Amino acid sequence: MEKHQNYLKQTIALAIANVEKNGGEPFASIIVDENGIIVGTGKNDMLTKHDPTAHAEVQAIRDACENLETTTLEGCTMYTSCEPCPMCFGAIYWSRLKKVYYAADHALAAAEGFDDTFIFHDMNKPHEQRNIPFYAFDIEEKNIPFEKWKELT
Repeated sequence: MEKHQNYLKQTIALAIANVEKNGGEPFASIIVDENGIIVGTGKNDMLTKHDPTAHAEVQAIRDACENLETTTLEGCTMYTSCEPCPMCFGAIYWSRLKKVYYAADHALAAAEGFDDTFIFHDMNKPHEQRNIPFYAFDIEEKNIPFEKWKELT
């Protein structure tokens, strides 16, 4: 339990530094391998990079994957200063992390102006009824990229 607390304290310190030094948002993450070595770190760089995908968790995943020269982080654990949003949730699953520990929960973030509840609600609506509608378009060539991939792998 103490190790989890220590890693979470590190994420909180990174989040505070991101606000104070970089004018960034109050989020940070670290990724630790099975030996307890920090293999990736990330802070929310959305404002400084003008990139809505530059959330702390995504940045930590990118950093860890680059450092380990891999696209999967099986066996690794993420520690993050706040409960991940839907985008980060997806990135966590795609990266195959083993576990995630977080400090602040969704409700605390929402109370401070970081409310992503609308995304959860919108995802459950039929595609065309979402705030940003999604339309499937049946085009004959749609499977060619997958066929090419299959040929090469």
